[in-house]
Amino acid sequence: MAEMPNITLEGVQKNYGGGAANAVASLDLEIRDGEFMCLLGPSGCGKTTTLRMISGLEHPTGGSIRIGDRVVDSVPDSIYVPPEKRELGLVFQSYALWPHLSIENNVDFGLRLRKVPRAEREKRTADVMDKLGISKYRKRYPSELSGGQQQRVALARMLAVNPDVLLLDEPLSNLDARLRLEMRAELKRIHKEFNTTIVFVTHDQWEAMTLATQIAVMSEGSCSSWALPMRSTRRRPTGSSPSSSATRRSTSSNWPVRTVAAWRCGPCSTSASGSANCTASDRSASVRKPSRSRVPPTVCPTASSRRAHR
Repeated sequence: MAEMPNITLEGVQKNYGGGAANAVASLDLEIRDGEFMCLLGPSGCGKTTTLRMISGLEHPTGGSIRIGDRVVDSVPDSIYVPPEKRELGLVFQSYALWPHLSIENNVDFGLRLRKVPRAEREKRTADVMDKLGISKYRKRYPSELSGGQQQRVALARMLAVNPDVLLLDEPLSNLDARLRLEMRAELKRIHKEFNTTIVFVTHDQWEAMTLATQIAVMSEGSCSSWALPMRSTRRRPTGSSPSSSATRRSTSSNWPVRTVAAWRCGPCSTSASGSANCTASDRSASVRKPSRSRVPPTVCPTASSRRAHR
């Protein structure tokens, strides 16, 4: 298996002008060969912008990006390598399949653009479709497939060209709960079988912990925590405390502090602190937690009071 390149971001910034704050502010990040790196954070934290800058779809306004030994973006040195020359595969949140092409033609689209010989193109297309279990749909069109099947087609299209790095922009957000579980297992299998370096963007904490080998927690355009999945939730940014007003104020401030703060009682949206009023129906609910977490589960207060009066 060929060695995949490391991806290094040094002081990367992105500002859209107009006096707005930086979407990404002085971001330093290293993604090593073969890692499943997850960029985790709430909406507006800069994770998708970071992914698009790695892919070349966005131009940084500061810093540099290196893939292996090659500098693909450098603002001080005025270097920019276009997306098609970066040897990356990008799977969009909306899948971006060609509606007028069959599944087989969607999968081999990148190979045809690269003018791969027909025999090799057909072999690589058949191999990747077999591995993702979509060979039986080869003559269908995207509109005839479910969301999970379309997701597999989008992944197959990228894997067929054998990219050095696979970039995934919240690819599971449009799927229902059952399909999300299936695709999480599929992504784990793909990472293990193809040994591809994967950069995965999500706002789902459980998704990040079950998929990633490394998690970079992002907040307000910077990386506030970078660690193994079970450790990334236990670090606090410098200067913060559990009782600080910034911690209590918003979800975006809570992300790098303690992910347990976002766990909710399903029916009544009671937070782990139990501060909200419960409006649950006649069923009990409790907050779940990872087995290694030290934070005790919080039982829905209304459900507890009902049991006490029985």
